[in-house]
Amino acid sequence: METVETVFRMESPRVIAAVARVVRDVGIAEELAQDALVAALEQWPRDGVPDNPGAWLTTTARHRAVDLVRRRENYARKLAEIGRDLSETPAPPEPADPEDIDDDLLRLVFTACHPVLSAEARCALTLRLLGGLTTAEIARAYLVPEPTVAQRIVRAKRTLARRNVAFEVPYGPDREARLGSVLDVIYLIFNEGYAATAGDDWLRPGLCEDALRLARQLAGLMPKESEVHGLAALLEFQASRTSARTGPDGAPVLLKDQQRARWNRLLIARGVTALAHASATADGALGPYALQAAIAACHAHAPSYEETDWARIATLYGVLAARAPSPVVELNRAVAVSMAQGPDAALEIVDALGAVPALRDYHLLPSVRGDLLLRLGRTAEAKAEFERAASLTHNTRERELLLGRAAAL
Repeated sequence: METVETVFRMESPRVIAAVARVVRDVGIAEELAQDALVAALEQWPRDGVPDNPGAWLTTTARHRAVDLVRRRENYARKLAEIGRDLSETPAPPEPADPEDIDDDLLRLVFTACHPVLSAEARCALTLRLLGGLTTAEIARAYLVPEPTVAQRIVRAKRTLARRNVAFEVPYGPDREARLGSVLDVIYLIFNEGYAATAGDDWLRPGLCEDALRLARQLAGLMPKESEVHGLAALLEFQASRTSARTGPDGAPVLLKDQQRARWNRLLIARGVTALAHASATADGALGPYALQAAIAACHAHAPSYEETDWARIATLYGVLAARAPSPVVELNRAVAVSMAQGPDAALEIVDALGAVPALRDYHLLPSVRGDLLLRLGRTAEAKAEFERAASLTHNTRERELLLGRAAAL
């Protein structure tokens, strides 16, 4: 059963996207995907896991979609479309629109980011459908209560169905209007893969790969959009460190302890190129994603953790905080300040953040504070902060890391 659930978690975004193309309703598509999961739970333990479990789930869900569409009043037109999709000998493709993107996952992102939804609902729904995240994981990513996220998702699906939102990649002004939300969603999906909020694994590479692929595709689609290139650059730089972020046993390896020889130089080169495109296409100052990419570039070019240009990173975080204020950005700035100016200056920033409600249960706040206290020689206080951080994280690997640091003190 655990194997079935793991496979479904990995494949559900593609299953939902493929079915949504048939039924034109993301809520119904998710329900049909769940039906396919139930069928797998019944059959796979008895018959064995198929060679291509993703294709099995997709085929099962699409067959249920066919049955559903046949029962609809307009089944004749839909049946013709589905027949072409499922035909063993597909008809020759029609001439494609030069702006068209034949990618169901990307269609799913733009559909879930429709302007009829609030910004919070767009991100939550896409993380649910495309990222395969649970409601609890999304809530932790957003630092909001779980019932709030659940309501957003339910209402978002109802709104899309009620407004009959098309399952498509929009063109022209409509595409521009949705771009900001799409970038935010892709970024959050990558982050969940880069440092999972829950579970037994520190990394979820599949999410990182999906996010990076979508970011690259968006960059090809919108070559004049600086922030699209900025996001692509940021994800290239971040992805370059993936193989160095865990040890042989899967335990997390902190940035300062990573073997930089294991960083992927090809991805770093791609990041440099994408950041150059972001700078060349920027209309004035760089946007938030391009600024974060510039910060990541500082790490990528540094020969070691200690030799990193921390003063420049602190300055860039200051600019980012002015462009896109966030307590998490301020916490990251504190880390850079601690390296550039010393832990005392950074501790003032971190202590001020302790009064921010959104960070009350954010495990990285006591984790950073523990680091600063340790560097100041306040060992007992540092130990308590690491233990508190461990109690707040929902990721098993991260909890073990934090408890290990506390035990070492």
